[in-house]
Amino acid sequence: MGRGSRPDGFDAGVRVGSAVSGEDPRRNGQRRASVTTELTRRGWMAASSGAIGVGLVAGPAAEAAPLASEGTFGYSLNTSTISGQKLTLAEEVEVVAKAGYGGIEPWIREMDRHVQEGGSLADLGKKCRDLGLEVVDAIGFFEWAVDDEARRKKGLDEARRNMEMVRQLGGTRIAAPPFGATEQADLDLRRVADRYRALLEVGDGFGVTPLVEVWGFSRPISRLGEAALVAIESGHPRAAILADVYHLHKGGSDFGGLHLLGPDAIPVLHMNDYPAAPRDKLSDADRVYPGDGVAPLKDIFGALRKVGFHGWLSLELFNRDYWKDDALTVARTGLEKMKAAAAAPAPA
Repeated sequence: MGRGSRPDGFDAGVRVGSAVSGEDPRRNGQRRASVTTELTRRGWMAASSGAIGVGLVAGPAAEAAPLASEGTFGYSLNTSTISGQKLTLAEEVEVVAKAGYGGIEPWIREMDRHVQEGGSLADLGKKCRDLGLEVVDAIGFFEWAVDDEARRKKGLDEARRNMEMVRQLGGTRIAAPPFGATEQADLDLRRVADRYRALLEVGDGFGVTPLVEVWGFSRPISRLGEAALVAIESGHPRAAILADVYHLHKGGSDFGGLHLLGPDAIPVLHMNDYPAAPRDKLSDADRVYPGDGVAPLKDIFGALRKVGFHGWLSLELFNRDYWKDDALTVARTGLEKMKAAAAAPAPA
């Protein structure tokens, strides 16, 4: 399973952050100041390798059950990678565990289907635990960031429904992309930060943390810095980011910016690679296994090491050619290639 490997899907030897990622119009400067004071216990700014980085922090629950021990990170599979094989969620769980991963990142639509077909999410969560799998995150879509108040209310209702399902499955995070607001270039990110805090407060009631997700094709949150602004200005102790190698490139972010984020800023990083093609021509379907494209993975892992990142690397692909292969073969190949990419020495 690679150098320093362990059967639980974590790989020692590469320091790669556990953290966690909405509108509160009543929040004022005094409240922000008090929240900032609260965060000084672990620090907004994390110093590492001579660089100062933003240290978005996990809350008490995350500290009670740390994502990974220091010096390790986890390998997870986002089920989109094998979605073309048309397996049930229960079957995907078995494939992911057999392939040697320590985590799984399912989609809400799969959970819905599981329940519709008579399955129990609580029972499936127990199966995950019995197989040594952590539900590291879940992928859902709800309109939490939009300006329209009625749509946002419906979005928060959907978020509650999604979070309850994640809770039943045993997960503690859910993706929060700017769904429904992707075309609005003039979206005020400070207002979005308030909305993100309101979403986080909804999540507090379920023990599920929404992670503000970078979407490269989104006009308001296409870059790492925009997601960081929303997370930081929310002032919530569990605020964090869901980043993605493909989306960072698609949105034009410089991967060097990763060194500014503390080890708890990104609990889950979607791993993938992309071919040499103009950004505006790339689509989700073009994603390839790590190492099979032109992404500067050595630089990326170098930046992650500098800040002591110890979160989950979750393989998220939508490659239709891979969907033609056996799901277990795809899962195993992806894990091998992630480990190889992570183990490659950083540029001098």
